[in-house]
Amino acid sequence: MNKRSFLKKLSLLGAGTTAFGQSMANWIQLHEGKSATELAADESFWEGIRAGYMLKPEYINLENGYYCIQPQEILQKYQQHIRDVNLQGAYYMRTVQWENKQKAAAKLATVAGCSPEELIITRNTTESLDMIIAGLNWQAGDEAIMAEQDYGAMLDMFAQISKRYGVVCKRLSVPNHPASDDEIVQLYANAITPKTKLLMVCHMINITGQILPVRKIADMAHSKGVQVLVDGAHAFAHIQFNIPDLHCDYYGASLHKWLSVPLGAGLLYVKKDRIDSVWPLLAEGPKPSGDISRLNHIGTHPVATDLTISDAIDFYQQLGPARKEARLRFLQQYWTSKVRKLPNIILNTPEDPQRSCAIANVGIAGIHPAKLAETLLKEFKIYTVAIDGANVHGCRITPNIYTTTTELDVFINALQTMAARA
Repeated sequence: MNKRSFLKKLSLLGAGTTAFGQSMANWIQLHEGKSATELAADESFWEGIRAGYMLKPEYINLENGYYCIQPQEILQKYQQHIRDVNLQGAYYMRTVQWENKQKAAAKLATVAGCSPEELIITRNTTESLDMIIAGLNWQAGDEAIMAEQDYGAMLDMFAQISKRYGVVCKRLSVPNHPASDDEIVQLYANAITPKTKLLMVCHMINITGQILPVRKIADMAHSKGVQVLVDGAHAFAHIQFNIPDLHCDYYGASLHKWLSVPLGAGLLYVKKDRIDSVWPLLAEGPKPSGDISRLNHIGTHPVATDLTISDAIDFYQQLGPARKEARLRFLQQYWTSKVRKLPNIILNTPEDPQRSCAIANVGIAGIHPAKLAETLLKEFKIYTVAIDGANVHGCRITPNIYTTTTELDVFINALQTMAARA
């Protein structure tokens, strides 16, 4: 089957076809001779991938950082899981739900590159990280380090333990355009004292997309006896890595972002020798020493979401992590390279391609971020999100694998037009 006949067949089947899983495999096979880097700029290849999504025609969606919509293949399997659980009712909930969740967690651990004994499925990054922040044995005067660019829910939890236990919270500010990894590592190192107990760092800063040198930071912190908690909400299934290679103690991520799992799924990695020292979010009965399931009691929850994790992993691996990362980085570089040097344009994301991937942040001098986002939507039919704080003033721009360069050309034109007006 050639490319033209494939796309014709897919259009006849319709966007909701259950056959897309097999079709995508065929589509990828047609392009096996190309590397991930070559495919990154191949619009015809990504047109075939885009055909597996149902997208709203009313606007161009450049806000995929909050929640990545599911391709129809995953959505249909999710709907079937809902039907199956509903059909079985209490029988399913009282018999196999835990076994199935463990299987999903084990499969997720293979993607994370860690042991299944060190990973649990949570409901989101906030639950994962806040469990650690609130669950350590804090003493009055202990210190915790974080950045003002970290996610608000985590900063709120640090504020709560400060009030509750007398923990001293020390916030630093990560530069939008660091000169080197050493500059960032030293920034965190300078904040550490003998009283520092925990350092939290973003793997990928959510408001700018900047990728931080987590392993270097973790090694530095451990040399000073400090535990390291990593916010990987935007990194997991976005860029390629194995969690243990980061040398962190704890890692949390959301699966409804770049893995395209339905809303309500996240992960928490806890290094084996740290499991027993964390208090669970909700009380659990007695468990053997080192059993991470003691941290996973959350009561009755939507189990169909857990089942869909496996389907989302299958899709991710079939597409290919290298292909996905290369495409996402290409898309960001495509638009940022065309506007970065323009008058009145302010890029809040590093220029070095290795310091970011899909996410970037752009502002226009003299235009408030909220007004910028409003104009993009109302005048140019582009949906994004305004960011105004923590030394970042602009709109977060987050394409996905189904985003086309034609859509990004519309966005580039919009920025050029507004910058000329400023």
